Amino acid sequence: MKTAERAFTTISGVPVQPVYGPEQLRGFDPERELGEPGEFPYTRGIHRDMYRGKLWTMRQFSGFATPEETNRRYHYLLEQGQAGLSVAFDLPTLMGYDAGDALSEGEVGKCGVSISSLEDMEILFRGIPLADVTVSMTINSPAAVLWAMYLVVAERQGADWQRLSGTLQNDILKEYIAQKEYIFPPRPSMRLVTDTIEFGVRHAPRFNPISISGYHIREAGSTAAQELAFTLRDGMEYVDWALERGLEIDEFAPRLSFFFNAHNDFFEEIAKYRAARKIWAHAMRDRYGAKNERSWKLRFHAQTAGCSLTWQQPYNNVVRTALQGMAAVLGGAQSLHTNSLDEAYALPSEQAVTIALRTQQILAYETGVANTADPLGGSYFVEKMTLEMEATANEYIERIDKLGGMIGAIEAGFPQSEIAAASYRYQREVEEGERTIVGANRFQSEDQPIELLQIDHSAQRHQEEKLAALRARRNNAEAERALSELSRAAEGTENTMPFIVEAVRNYATLGEICNALRRVFGTYAETTHL
Repeated sequence: MKTAERAFTTISGVPVQPVYGPEQLRGFDPERELGEPGEFPYTRGIHRDMYRGKLWTMRQFSGFATPEETNRRYHYLLEQGQAGLSVAFDLPTLMGYDAGDALSEGEVGKCGVSISSLEDMEILFRGIPLADVTVSMTINSPAAVLWAMYLVVAERQGADWQRLSGTLQNDILKEYIAQKEYIFPPRPSMRLVTDTIEFGVRHAPRFNPISISGYHIREAGSTAAQELAFTLRDGMEYVDWALERGLEIDEFAPRLSFFFNAHNDFFEEIAKYRAARKIWAHAMRDRYGAKNERSWKLRFHAQTAGCSLTWQQPYNNVVRTALQGMAAVLGGAQSLHTNSLDEAYALPSEQAVTIALRTQQILAYETGVANTADPLGGSYFVEKMTLEMEATANEYIERIDKLGGMIGAIEAGFPQSEIAAASYRYQREVEEGERTIVGANRFQSEDQPIELLQIDHSAQRHQEEKLAALRARRNNAEAERALSELSRAAEGTENTMPFIVEAVRNYATLGEICNALRRVFGTYAETTHL
């Protein structure tokens, strides 16, 4: 009996009723709660025509080994019909270390592309016109440095920064909450994020300087409502810091973007996206007084759930990814990444990434789901779940407000402990067979072999040799001067971005720039909360 009861809940543990009808929506005013697509509070989508007017951007998160190899993959993806690039960086890059650093040993190029210098970034985008291709970069603690490299490459291609379009992840709060790839303490890190937002407003107004990410919060084991609440409250924290800097809300809010997970529970995920738009619209208009309608509209990228993929029966992952991608589309995503079937084993092979891209193209051109805006709007079940998701998320946001905001909540260990409890509950359900994972804990059979992408140690040697040659031929005096100027700016209150750009132009490396900031800001070690 216990198992049967458990089966009728969402992945997040929310009970699901046998049937939904008008009685579940008593008092629900569709005109007030929903509006039309493209109208406040945007529950039904941020554009009136949605995908009838323009399809979502199809991105495949890609990066491996060296910039040379990744550049070849990018050209291949663009030839296959991909509309935008999404850069995956390796662990040393994510942590602000050069390829030749002792702490980078064994990790160079393994989970993404290795970028240590402007030269690497120039190679990464060789032959790719940045004025015409949108680029998303999944980088956080050293985001300002990688963005500076991207901007200088674009500049040397002759592109006007005012025309550049893309997204920098740059969401440091979720690192402390979930992913744990941080360098500096929270408050100096927030200063760097605010510097990029301000710099973007002034110099690259079409580029999204931050993508506030729930994806990694969900991958760490949160519920859908926790993902929604913590992500939106992170967004409010960035707004608070930008306002304190002196920016006007309508100067920067239209360029805030979001990044959500697309997990297995089809209807729960759709409800999550619809509730996200509604909560954010009310927060921007009512909490912050934004007047520009573009400030009210929550734009988001979705990625299918990596944590849902299994190494057992990996071809099952194609089906999971297709359904997760459809949930994102029915929920109104502006761009989408579909995971590859082999990602529980390794970085995607060329064959696997092509299947993942074809999955999006089939969704767009063969299923009919893009033919009308918000096709599930008005469903008793979906509308009730949307209301429940909204209420639960708002309760979390109020609790975080009482803790003094998201930094206060992080320092108290609140979101971390909530995620840990949810993750434990879900894993226990799987291990006890209360929740079925096809091919893993039920319907097991012998696995079919698949071709895997292999990254060998030659990538590290290549990157180290290139870095040594760069240091030998650059103007080291100019690089040192730029690094000293950056440290001086970090000690004061100036925006650090112009100084980071200058250091990059002089071929100061990622590790050197981050070390200049480490000397001023220090580093962060998490305190465990029991």
